[in-house]
Amino acid sequence: MNISSVVVKCASQFLEGLLADLKSCGACDVYSYDQEGRIVIILEGETTEEESEKLRIVSALPHVLSAEMVYAYSESEFSAEEGKFEKVSDELLTTLNSDMRAEDIVYRGHLKDK
Repeated sequence: MNISSVVVKCASQFLEGLLADLKSCGACDVYSYDQEGRIVIILEGETTEEESEKLRIVSALPHVLSAEMVYAYSESEFSAEEGKFEKVSDELLTTLNSDMRAEDIVYRGHLKDK
């Protein structure tokens, strides 16, 4: 199961109509909104592709200025891939989780040159 929150924006004069369209489109649940035209919706799907299709449906509704995914949670879609990747070393994890001063970080270039 995948669950995502999406912020949808519209001009305030179209808010009521868009709320009705969102509630009837079958792609999402309306969670919250304000009178300025910002709406928070929840998408659910068995796969990320299903969620993406629902986001496309929402984006195509009349008067939607933008529909941006803010948070995504995937419960088990990628669990079959677990164990197929090399584990990060304990030393690296310790370093990443330690308090480090910015002055002590050594910049070694960016990946575009690799």
